Amino acid sequence: MADAPVLLESVGSAAVLTLNRPERHNALVPALLDSLLEQLAQIRRSPPAALVLRAAGRSFSTGGDVAGFLATPRAERRAYSHGLVGGLHDAMVQLLALPCPTIVLVQGMVTGGSAGLVLACDIAIGTPHASFAPWYTVVGFSPDGGWATLMPERIGRARALEVQLLNRRIEADEAHRLGLLQRLVAADRLDAEQDTCLATLSHAGPGSVAHTLAQLRPDPHGVAAGLERERQRFLEQIDTDEAEQGMRAFLAAKG
Repeated sequence: MADAPVLLESVGSAAVLTLNRPERHNALVPALLDSLLEQLAQIRRSPPAALVLRAAGRSFSTGGDVAGFLATPRAERRAYSHGLVGGLHDAMVQLLALPCPTIVLVQGMVTGGSAGLVLACDIAIGTPHASFAPWYTVVGFSPDGGWATLMPERIGRARALEVQLLNRRIEADEAHRLGLLQRLVAADRLDAEQDTCLATLSHAGPGSVAHTLAQLRPDPHGVAAGLERERQRFLEQIDTDEAEQGMRAFLAAKG
């Protein structure tokens, strides 16, 4: 269905997953994450040669939908957050555990927890308009989506702390230099770069690829434990006056 929150299609021997809420900048809401988990389960049952994760519209994803958190009655907010953050973290662990290489295409904004979907993929290809920003200390949230578990390993602990405390935006060039993006290409070359990577992978020996993934990927079990710690801290913080006031101020500033 073209209006499904996540689309799954085949490109040769590869599978392509597309986040499909462009009108909301692919913000993470329960329907999108449920669809993503459903599609990943289908992929696990019949693994492709490679998986591409991409997004429709101008942004990759703006992370958790702040309006969705605020619209949830405060008495139900912990339960809502438990499911939403848990769904994101489950998707990340499933990406890390897939027996095939994963490629993520990044255009526009990657904010909040949606960075975790990029961090959980093997090869990240971005455009000059790609950027990463946390927003946690502005909105009054606690980091999730691997910002505490995977981001320090990728860009260094001190830099990860500085970026989050100061809510500093990492533009495409810096993201490429730091290794958040392994390749940086013009926007009109994103599809071609995807095809080049898939063509190269199609000629790689499957046994060699499997051993490479097993030895060089972050350990899914260790990551899962770290992400669960992130979720518990998120749940502690979401049920505070600070988070309530931060969400209202953030949404008011957006107009």
